[in-house]
Amino acid sequence: MSEAVIDTLDLAILGAVLVGSGLYWFKDRLMGSSSASKPAFGKQPLVPMQKPNAPALKINKVVRKTRDFVQKMKETDKTVIFFYGSQTGTAEDYAARLAKEGTQRYNLKTMTADLEDYDMNLLDTLPANHLAFFVLATYGEGEPTDNAVDFWEHLVVNEDVPEFSIGDYKDAEKPLTNLNFVMFGLGNKTYEHYNSVCRRVDEKLTQLGATRIGERGEGDDDGSLEEDFLSWKDDMWKVVCDFMGIDFLAGNSGPRQATYKVQEHTAEEVEELKKVYHGEHQEPKFMLGSRPTYDSKNPYAAPISVSRELFAASAGRHCLHMEVDVAGSGITYQAGDHVAVWPVNADHEVSKLAAVLNLSDKLDTVITVSNTDPASTKLPFPVPTTYRTILRNYVDITAPPSRAFIGQLTPFAPTEESAKTFGHWGQDKEAFRINVADARRSLGTVLEKILGAGRTMEIPFDLLIENVPRLQARYYSISSSPKVHPTTIHLTAVILDYKPDVAPEETVYGLATNFLHNCHGHINSMGAIEPKYEISGPKGSYLVGEQGVKVPVHVRHSNFKLPRNASLPVVMIGPGTGVAPFRGFIQDRAQDAKNGKKVGATVLFFGCRREDEDYMYKDEWPELMKDIEGAQVITALSRQPGVPKTYVQHRMMEHKQLIWDLIHKQGGYFYVCGDAKNMAREVNHRLIEIAVECGEMTEEKATNYVKELRSRGRYEEDVWS
Repeated sequence: MSEAVIDTLDLAILGAVLVGSGLYWFKDRLMGSSSASKPAFGKQPLVPMQKPNAPALKINKVVRKTRDFVQKMKETDKTVIFFYGSQTGTAEDYAARLAKEGTQRYNLKTMTADLEDYDMNLLDTLPANHLAFFVLATYGEGEPTDNAVDFWEHLVVNEDVPEFSIGDYKDAEKPLTNLNFVMFGLGNKTYEHYNSVCRRVDEKLTQLGATRIGERGEGDDDGSLEEDFLSWKDDMWKVVCDFMGIDFLAGNSGPRQATYKVQEHTAEEVEELKKVYHGEHQEPKFMLGSRPTYDSKNPYAAPISVSRELFAASAGRHCLHMEVDVAGSGITYQAGDHVAVWPVNADHEVSKLAAVLNLSDKLDTVITVSNTDPASTKLPFPVPTTYRTILRNYVDITAPPSRAFIGQLTPFAPTEESAKTFGHWGQDKEAFRINVADARRSLGTVLEKILGAGRTMEIPFDLLIENVPRLQARYYSISSSPKVHPTTIHLTAVILDYKPDVAPEETVYGLATNFLHNCHGHINSMGAIEPKYEISGPKGSYLVGEQGVKVPVHVRHSNFKLPRNASLPVVMIGPGTGVAPFRGFIQDRAQDAKNGKKVGATVLFFGCRREDEDYMYKDEWPELMKDIEGAQVITALSRQPGVPKTYVQHRMMEHKQLIWDLIHKQGGYFYVCGDAKNMAREVNHRLIEIAVECGEMTEEKATNYVKELRSRGRYEEDVWS
């Protein structure tokens, strides 16, 4: 018979199964069982149903991570924990380096910890003979990194004494008297709130009774973050050793202890592997009946729906306007937020480094990376994977290697001459600055320079994984408003390439912008674009039809926002691509005006080189501003033939009375986006001058006035260095 027939016996069996199932699910009610003694139904693990006598299904074991770091330290016999708050991976890298150095040189029992992975209200239970390190980056205008937000809000934002786990203390104002900690912060002095996260956390911990061990370290990314870190940690270890009862001078300088181990798989073993990663970030995490959440750990592969050139061909540069489609993803944004783009390394950088390391013939060999410390569960990227994927997708091989890493390569040098160079560049700050940092040389280029063209060297691959930071997303100010474009996110990016002063014969390529340029070329059938990037994604999954392509993105929310009251005026200073968020702002206010809202004066100061070459969105502004009373674009042209070189700060002074009336007399908001080091500082000085001249203030009073605008959120910056 071709069709199954249900007979009486089948119905009887089915009925018995249904009755049995009903008795099982409702047994707690029928038998009077205490709900406290059994897990709730909603928390039961779901197991796929199987047919009788079918082969056993392979069910992934779900390991529930503990959020109790004190318990984990106890179980794994650790006494020092390194918490990190990291946005780009640098703070995480520093924490890992400190933990390894503590273990290898001083026999400390260490572990690293992502702040968002643990319950930080357990800080009051860390034993007094243990030590907590905090390695904290400050992002933007004094904000914590994404993974430190919950910790920040619990500890710092709340003006009252935060709640901790014990709740009953000798001094209710000082619940952390048992906590001993070390602090290092990562910041950038071009920003007003330099290292404010580590400073405020340090202050709050001390206020709550904790004791800082040694001096607080602070690194400046605008200067030499690495040098600041290296000089701080040497003195820090002396104090830590004293606290932990260790002889600092007896520190172990023996052979290197590997953090990771690398296993190459045979073809037969690969056949047995459940999955091999080819650039995926991680498996999307689904809740039953829901879609995945897209964030920094799980970006969304968004189709690029529009990609066009904004500059004229005569400009000699490229600037892209791109629109990525996030419809159906659940991703939302507001004008002023940032879109993160996850690039890959350029093909020539992958090939260059592989050749130097003798890996060219093994790039597609499948490997598994694991921790040598069984207590460590976190890996830098998904495994198993391939050498090619690691070099292309997972580690940042285009960033200059650290001075410490170059020094560590000395024992592996193939010749005495190259060993001397590794040692020299690894020890001498000036030699490192000239040959590596200022030249912006990639790891492959540095190795080529030291070894000579065509030479190779054998480096333990685990050493490279340990010392080369994870490839991170690059962030761009969103140049659209969700009121107008709810399902697409617009970004504006100049393609970066330049010749460094110390190495004018070489060209440095911006990683993400040139990656996007390759995407742009594919969409517009432009042929080969150099440098070439592999944009097809894991197993070609990012290609859409003949010309379409997807890019992995997520959104990072920002405090750079329009006033809630649309009737208040806004003054925006945005030269170059600094205009990006203001395009979103103006779209937002134009839509409000169309909807009948009262919208205040909207004034944009825009700067470019020439009106006929790089005036971004020139044709859009009149249409966007036509319904907004008092809206205008004031343009500064720095290379226009026959016109004196003019920058936005000069145009500010020409329109000082307008700015003063809008900001001071009408309670308006002042926004700046672009270069932090020069432009933003100049704009700040000019606003102080305007307060002096138009407000008849002393310079001191004018300076305080501008600071007050900042503290009240009426002077906002979205700047980069």
